[in-house]
Amino acid sequence: MFIVIEGIDGTGKSTQANLLGEWFEAAGRDVVLSREPTDGPWGRKLRESAGGRLDPETELEYFLNDRRQHVEELIHPSLAAGKVVILDRYYFSTMAYQGARGFDPAEIRRRNEAFAPVPDHLFILDLDVDAALARIGTRGDTANQFEQRESLEACRRIFLGLAGEPFAHIIPCHGNVESVHRAIVRHL
Repeated sequence: MFIVIEGIDGTGKSTQANLLGEWFEAAGRDVVLSREPTDGPWGRKLRESAGGRLDPETELEYFLNDRRQHVEELIHPSLAAGKVVILDRYYFSTMAYQGARGFDPAEIRRRNEAFAPVPDHLFILDLDVDAALARIGTRGDTANQFEQRESLEACRRIFLGLAGEPFAHIIPCHGNVESVHRAIVRHL
């Protein structure tokens, strides 16, 4: 099973990915938990750029290169071995964040789906931008270049635009961590 957890920054994606991984492991499943950008060479370049973003074309190419390597080296082999793969971000984030920079989200999706598998389940954690920015501040971080209000609002609209997909589930995440986890598990 291939599961992706998405949403704007501050929605609790990493927390929910970890909880879901623990839930599957408790049920006896082998789990691979990963994130994008990865810790590979392209992902490191992207993480280093969060303080001063790359030009849009270069940034998009780095995301595509990072994902291509992720799919080839981890996602495909893990799925072929019968493991549950849970990702904290995937190409839907590229659609949202690069879409907010002026790229066509549908074209980004097309380019990704030429080599990247579509997940069985996409959980979009939804939270209004003010609450998300407050959470970012609460965790001790300051908003980086990917976490600016105008950009987050555009990203949220793109994420919510995926609501009609048969594999997508919008999960409001204003509640506590446990209630959000229960909502995800109910869909599974």
